Amino acid sequence: MQNNTENTTHFGFKTVAEHEKQKKVGEVFHSVAQKYDVMNDVMSAGMHRLWKRFAVDTSGVKAGDKVLDIAGGSGDLSKLFAKKVGASGQVVLTDINASMLSVGRDRMIDAGLAVPATQCNAEQLPFADQQFDCVIVAFGLRNMTHKDIALQEMQRVLKVGGRLLVLEFSKVWQPLEKAYDAYSFKLLPLLGKFIAKDADSYQYLAESIRMHPDQETLKQMMLDAGLDKVDYYNLSAGVVALHKGYKL
Repeated sequence: MQNNTENTTHFGFKTVAEHEKQKKVGEVFHSVAQKYDVMNDVMSAGMHRLWKRFAVDTSGVKAGDKVLDIAGGSGDLSKLFAKKVGASGQVVLTDINASMLSVGRDRMIDAGLAVPATQCNAEQLPFADQQFDCVIVAFGLRNMTHKDIALQEMQRVLKVGGRLLVLEFSKVWQPLEKAYDAYSFKLLPLLGKFIAKDADSYQYLAESIRMHPDQETLKQMMLDAGLDKVDYYNLSAGVVALHKGYKL
């Protein structure tokens, strides 16, 4: 007898078939790509720029290093890392979403930076083993269907001694939970409606944050993926956490 059971996963608070999630996430980011940076500034009151700069400063990246920016979207981190590694290093910008990658590629060209852009799935990275000194994924891991596989792939392409950084929304400090929920589920979709003309996508983004593993769970997932000395920094009372692990 044929088994028609299909694995399911979450898309925000909804349960969907695994094969549907990538398509649905793709539709979200196709929709918001052109307003993505504006919305980030509005949603975080500009704080996302400080979080990203902290990630770069914490990365230990130096001139001549090779950096892989996964789900790099509009290229904020690639731009910062390109200045760190200089002409002797290299940054590779990747994203699974063509619309987001197009925005990022254009920004690199406008900034006069030689940053190659590659469209790829983080669960199947098209790079050889031990290629990069640093791999970073910022605000992208929570949208991936198989986070464990993606983390294993990131570990695979790191050189021995290399670092993986995961910058992601996380579990907020408990006294702030009610206020944060009110902002996320009431104000955020309204901002999406008026600025990006898309309330539904920002409703999904708010829900996806709640479904993402908390700080300790993600730390264990990184350890399970083969990384060592994993630790994290809570930023803005845990609204965001930066996880860092090494390949030893």
